[in-house]
Amino acid sequence: QVQLVESGGTLVQTGDSLRLACSLSGRTFSSYGMAWFRQAPGKEREFVSSISWNGAYTDYSDSVKGRFTISRDNAQSTVYLQMNSLKPEDTAVYRCAATFDTYAGSDYYYKPPRLSRKYDFWGQGTQVTVSS
Repeated sequence: QVQLVESGGTLVQTGDSLRLACSLSGRTFSSYGMAWFRQAPGKEREFVSSISWNGAYTDYSDSVKGRFTISRDNAQSTVYLQMNSLKPEDTAVYRCAATFDTYAGSDYYYKPPRLSRKYDFWGQGTQVTVSS
């Protein structure tokens, strides 16, 4: 059974930092590109960041570029999202997602897409609340 489990969400103040983690079980983690999405109340789900299976490629939405950093540890089957300089508009449920990469294990990679429908597996989410 495939499971993606997020952790690290909590209530913080504006300007604080927070690190989210997402662990995959039931599949070979290094075969997947990973991404973080978020959804605030009353808003559509939006892409936050993604990372290729080998970590060679990362992508960020304009709203988080320069403040958030995505990374992964394939040995620990975990992807991280370091969030700095948090703002109230970052308040949302953050979910990680996995998309299979047929190039995994080779010298190549697919750039993980920004489209949520391209992802195979999803976590349940972790709540991040940033108070002003």
